[in-house]
Amino acid sequence: MRDDSRRRDGAAPSRQPLVEPVPNEPAATATIGRDRALLVADYHAGYEAALRYERGVDVPSQAPDRRERLAALLERIRPDRLVVCGDLMHSIGDPGGAERGELEVLFESFPSDLAVTVVKGNHDGRIETWLGESDDISATVEVVAGAGVARGDVGVCHGHTWPSRAVLESDVVCLGHEHPCVRLEDEVGGSRVERAWLRGRLAPEPFRDRSEYKGVSWLEGAAEPPRAVVIPAFNELVGGTWTNVAGQSFLSPFLPTGLADGEAYLLDGTRLGPYESV
Repeated sequence: MRDDSRRRDGAAPSRQPLVEPVPNEPAATATIGRDRALLVADYHAGYEAALRYERGVDVPSQAPDRRERLAALLERIRPDRLVVCGDLMHSIGDPGGAERGELEVLFESFPSDLAVTVVKGNHDGRIETWLGESDDISATVEVVAGAGVARGDVGVCHGHTWPSRAVLESDVVCLGHEHPCVRLEDEVGGSRVERAWLRGRLAPEPFRDRSEYKGVSWLEGAAEPPRAVVIPAFNELVGGTWTNVAGQSFLSPFLPTGLADGEAYLLDGTRLGPYESV
């Protein structure tokens, strides 16, 4: 599932940014300028504590497993930067107790030369007010608004709000928030739900009439739209949007209308085809 940069009319293809999934993982690598980045979304630290408090469901903490899975990816990929496309934490307000402890231990485990970009999701509350406070966090951390930021030719946002203009003017737009899943059935009626990637080009319809995007070239037909990559949730417990089940509502204000010719892929790279008809 490689995302090529778009060609403008009459122009030679640019050196293209690549956004490629890590096989069998809800993570992708990206070429951002000279940097190699690892992209994840929807880590939802503290989710088990929220289940106990909000729903009375007692689930053992998966914090060590989440941390070890991410640490293994960092060791394997050795990126210059980790980009979290929103919802690093789960509580809406300030993190506390087990959640904050999970995040502090997570950041303490990062290599000292790792740069970290956290795009604020709807669950990330006031994360910017405390994330850099701990003296034990040696990584360089920046927190950006949920509308996202462009890094080179790759735009990253969370997806719960409208993307920034700079994100929409990128060659590839990466987002989370949706937790895309597909429901698969076998011949005898059994079923299972699998996390999935969604990929396609952005469609202009939901963006075209918004004043903040006036003059964006692809909305005026002067270029091909950016490719869009919807990243599956890193947290295995949080559920998500069953994209191939009728009646399921998408969470993002610009999906699914804003995704043209969207296709679904399993984490192992299996191409399922158009996500609505899987």
